[in-house]
Amino acid sequence: MRFAHGTGFWVIAAAFLITMAFSTVPTPLYALYQRRDGFPTFLITVIFAAYAVGVMASLYLAGHVSDWLGRRRVALLAVLAEVLAAVIFLLWSAVPGLLLARFICGVGVGVLTATATAHLSELRQIARPEEDGSRSALISSMVNLGGLAFGPLIGGLLAEYGTRPLERPYEVFLVLLLLSAVGIALVPETVERWETRPAYRPQRVALPADAKPLFFASAIGAFAAFAIFGLFTSLAPTFLAGVLHHSSRLLAGVVTFAVFVAGALSQAVFVRLTRRHQLRIGLAAMSLGLAGIAVGGLIPSLPLFVAGGVVAGAGVGLVFRAAVATAAQLADPGSRGEVLAALFLIAYAGLVIPVLLIGLGIALLPAEVALLIFSALILVLVNVAGVRMVRANTAG
Repeated sequence: MRFAHGTGFWVIAAAFLITMAFSTVPTPLYALYQRRDGFPTFLITVIFAAYAVGVMASLYLAGHVSDWLGRRRVALLAVLAEVLAAVIFLLWSAVPGLLLARFICGVGVGVLTATATAHLSELRQIARPEEDGSRSALISSMVNLGGLAFGPLIGGLLAEYGTRPLERPYEVFLVLLLLSAVGIALVPETVERWETRPAYRPQRVALPADAKPLFFASAIGAFAAFAIFGLFTSLAPTFLAGVLHHSSRLLAGVVTFAVFVAGALSQAVFVRLTRRHQLRIGLAAMSLGLAGIAVGGLIPSLPLFVAGGVVAGAGVGLVFRAAVATAAQLADPGSRGEVLAALFLIAYAGLVIPVLLIGLGIALLPAEVALLIFSALILVLVNVAGVRMVRANTAG
C-alpha cells in the first residue's frame, strides 16, 4: 500500500512539522532544568549548541544522501532518530543526557530538513505538474517555521498546566513521531535509487560557478536570520525571567511561538510580491525588530521586547523563504537535496555561533549589555547581507 503523491505531500509536511516542533519543545523547559540542577545560564547555550552542532554535522555528512539513497528511506531514518532522542529525554534527564538527546535531535533535524524540503517539491510537482513550483517552497518554509513555533507553545502549556512537566511533552511527541514514521513508510518515493552507489563524500555546493554568488548571498542572509531564531529558542526564557522579571513557562513558550508564527504568516501575507520586494520588507522588519529587542531589554520593557521579536520574526520568514526558493531554483533535480543541505548548513551555523557568543557574553557582562551587543552585530550582518541579496535578486 502506498499513498498517492498528493496525499504523500501532506504526510511528509505533517511529519516535517512534528519533527520541527519536537526540536523546540525544550525551549520553555530549560529554566526548569536549570532550577532543578543549579547550572549556570551559559550551560543552556551549550545544551542548545549541542542541537545545532548535530544539525550542522548531519547536514554536512548526510544532508545530501537522499539524492541517491531515496527521499523516503532517509526521511524515515531521520524521524527514527527523533524517536531515540525523545526516549533519551525521558530516561536520562541529567545534563549529559540532555546534551546527547539534543545532539541526536539535531542530527535527525539536519537530515530531514533538506530531505523533506526536496521531497515536498518533487511530490507536489508530480501531483500538480501545472502548479508554480514556488507554491511548494512556500508550504515547505511555512511548515518548517510553523513547527518551530508550535514546539515551545506545546512545551509551555504542558509545563505550566500539566503534571510531570519534564516528561509529559516528550511522551506526547514520542507518540506523534512514531505515527509520523508509519506515515512516511507509506509515502511514494520520488528518487530512483542508484544501482551503483557513488563514492561517499561530504557536503559540497554542486552549482555552476556563475550561480554560487547568488547562493552564498542567500546563505549569508539565512545565517543572520537564524541567529534571531537562535536567541528565541535558547535564551529568550532566561531574559524573560531575569531581565524582564516574568518567569511563567507558558509566557516563555508563547513569546517564542509568536516570533516563529510571525515568520510563517509573513510569507503567506506577502506571497504575491516579487522576491526582491519581499527581501526589502524582510530586511527592514528584521532591522526594526532587532532595535526593539535591544531597547526592550535595556529599559526593560516586556511589550517592546516581544514586539521587537515578532517584527524581527516576520522579517526572518521573508528572508528565509527567499533563500530557500533561490537555492531550490538554482539546483538541478539530481543535486537539489545537496544544495538545500548546504544552505541549511550555513543557516544553522547562524543558529549556534551567535547564541554561544551571547551566552559567553552573559557570563562576562550584564545580560542587557550582552543582548545589546548581539542585536547590534546581527543588525550589521543583516544589512550587509541584505544589500547583496537584493542586488542578486534584481530580476525577482
